[in-house]
Amino acid sequence: MRSTAQIKGHPLHPILIAFPVAFGVAAPTADLVGVLGAWPTVWATGAYLAVAAVVSGLVAGVPGFIDYLYTVPPNSSAKKRATWHMGVNLTALALIALGWAFRDPDTLRPGVGTILLEAAGLGVMTVGGWLGGTLVYRNQIGVDHRYADAGKWTEETVAGAPGAGVDVGAADELKVGQMKLLHANGRRIVLARTEDGYAAYDDRCTHKGGSLAGGVLACGTVACPWHGSQFDAKTGAVKAGPATEPIRTYRVEETGGRVRLILPPA
Repeated sequence: MRSTAQIKGHPLHPILIAFPVAFGVAAPTADLVGVLGAWPTVWATGAYLAVAAVVSGLVAGVPGFIDYLYTVPPNSSAKKRATWHMGVNLTALALIALGWAFRDPDTLRPGVGTILLEAAGLGVMTVGGWLGGTLVYRNQIGVDHRYADAGKWTEETVAGAPGAGVDVGAADELKVGQMKLLHANGRRIVLARTEDGYAAYDDRCTHKGGSLAGGVLACGTVACPWHGSQFDAKTGAVKAGPATEPIRTYRVEETGGRVRLILPPA
C-alpha cells in the first residue's frame, strides 16, 4: 500500500530512520571509548549523539505514526505488528534518554548505567527494525507493487447517507483490472472494474486483514497480496485459500457515464 506520509511516492519514514539508528550505534560506542581512553571530548560527543538519537527518532516517528493511522490496514495482523513496532522503538528511545540520569551533569562523563542503557536501547531498536522490515517486506506497507497496466494507486474519500448512492468517479476512470480505494463513511471499500462491469467490496482479506486494493485483479478475481487468498469481485465468494470466509460486497450502479456506490448502513 502506498504510504500516506510520502513525497512523490517515496515514503518518509524509511528515509528518516537511518538517523536514529546511526546515532543509536554511535552514542554507546563513543561513550565506551571515551571512558576507556579517558577522553572527555569523545564521551561528550557520545552525550550529544544520544540526544541526537532521541530527537531524530521522534522526528522519524511522526511520518511513521501517520502511516500507522492511515496506511496500515485496520483489524489486520499488520496493525498488531505496527503497534509492537511503535512501542518497541519508543521504548528504545526512552532507554537512551534515561541514560542521561547516570551522566555527570558538569563533565558529561557517562556512568556505567548510561552505557548499559544505551546498549539496551540499541538492542531494543534492532528488534524494532526487524518488525519494521517485516511490515515492509511481508505486509508491503509503503510498497506499491502494482503490475503493468494496473494503474497508479488511487485513493478517495466519499461520504453520504447510509443506503444512498454516492458518486465515486467517471465510468471510464478505471480500465478493466484496475482498482481504487474509497474511504466511505469510515469504511475502506475497493472500487474495481472487471470484464463484467464495476464491483465494490471490503478492502480487507478475511484471512489476515490484508488490503485487497493493493492486490491483483484479473478475470473478475481479486487476490490478496499477503498470502494469495482469492475472492470473486462480484459476489465476494472465496475462490482460493487460505481465507475461508467471503468478503463483503456492495452495490454499484453505472448511469450517465458516472459510477455510484450504494453506501452501507452505518
